[in-house]
Amino acid sequence: MSVSLSNREAEIMAVLWEQGPSTVTEVKDQLSDELAYTTVLTILRNLEAKGYVGHEAEGRAHRYAAKIKQQVARKSAIRHLAGKLFQGSADLLLTQLVADRKLSEDQVRRIREILEEKPAKEKS
Repeated sequence: MSVSLSNREAEIMAVLWEQGPSTVTEVKDQLSDELAYTTVLTILRNLEAKGYVGHEAEGRAHRYAAKIKQQVARKSAIRHLAGKLFQGSADLLLTQLVADRKLSEDQVRRIREILEEKPAKEKS
């Protein structure tokens, strides 16, 4: 599944992933900047139209919940980024990430573990 989120949509999805099902007001209260209630509602409705969010009536309010997993959105974003800026090359993307950040020994170890696991999974 290909997931495409604007920055604002991603911020709202992050609230739903962290807090779980939430009303518009609850989402609005968790955002880093002040948005109008109607703006948050519009974004949630757009996310629902895309199939990323669903809602259930709760009295006069609606409780919105993520219908996609955060990991699915992350993978889609990485694929998009790699395709758009790195000619589809995961090697170029990883090289850029490593070059731009000072990685701890634990982070380097974890990257090595992931790279060593990949060939084993591909053989099965």
